[in-house]
Parts: sequence; structure tokens; C-alpha cells
Amino acid sequence: MASTNRSAVDLSETPAEVPDRAPPPDHAIEVAATLARWLDGRFLDPLLGLLLPGIGDLLGSALGLYPVMLAWRRRAPKTLLARMILNLAADAAGGAIPIVGDIWDFFFRAHARNLALLRARAGGGEVRGRWTDTVVVGGALLEPLAALAAPIVVAVWLWHAMAGRLG
Repeated sequence: MASTNRSAVDLSETPAEVPDRAPPPDHAIEVAATLARWLDGRFLDPLLGLLLPGIGDLLGSALGLYPVMLAWRRRAPKTLLARMILNLAADAAGGAIPIVGDIWDFFFRAHARNLALLRARAGGGEVRGRWTDTVVVGGALLEPLAALAAPIVVAVWLWHAMAGRLG
């Protein structure tokens, strides 16, 4: 009775008989994962902002463009790219505030968020978007309009309230 070694692959097997194997690792996404691990997981991004005010935040944002460029080269939808850039912009804007911004950088992990978006959407070298990307980007575009409209609405409401009491 011959013993068989199931862990070794017989080279005489045809491709149809070879068991499924995990696809080879994507080197570009692994580089993005290393960046996210260093910038967010090991807190390099907030430390750069703390030690080099302004320049550190700019450096962190520049390094954070790598996953965005990777998604762009893989023809990701514009809404996904906009969502990734929005994450970096929120990280940079929050980080730009002295001291409070450095605390912000510890909690808002834009690089890890962008890596998660990239990994979730990657498949076969292509990056696909989801309807939620459009919702997030649309909300981000509407937010400044709401911020501009709010004082006008309050002023009109106050005007009507004052006119009602006087008249």
C-alpha cells in the first residue's frame, strides 16, 4: 500500500486536477497596506503633524495619494476616487488645526479607510464603485451649500419672528 502525501502537488497532474490556490498577492496593494499600517496603525501621520506642524500634515497627505493613484490607474469610478480624496481632505483639514488636529489624526484614519475602500472594490485588477460612494460624495458636495444656506434661513426666520411681534 503506497502512502500519498496530500500536501505535495504532483507535477504530472493536469491543470484541471490541481486544487484551487489563492491568487498571488497584489504587490501594489501590499505597498498601500504598508503605508496605511505605518501612517495610521503606528501613528506616524499624527506624529508627523505634531513634530512638523503644517509640513507633517502635507507629507501625510502626499503619501496618502498612493492608493488614490493606484485606484486611478486601475480605472476606478470617479465617485470612488472622489471619496478617497475626501478622506484625505478631511484628514488634512482636521490635522491642520494645532494640537486638536493632532488628536483628530489619531482617530480619523484616512489611510486605513482608503485601503479598505481599495481592497473592498478590487477584483481582477479592476476597481469597482458602489452606490454608497455616490451618496457620500453627493453629501460632501451638498454640505457647503447647506452651510451657506443655514445663516440665510435663520435670518429670514428671525426677520419674520420680529415682524410678527412688531406688527
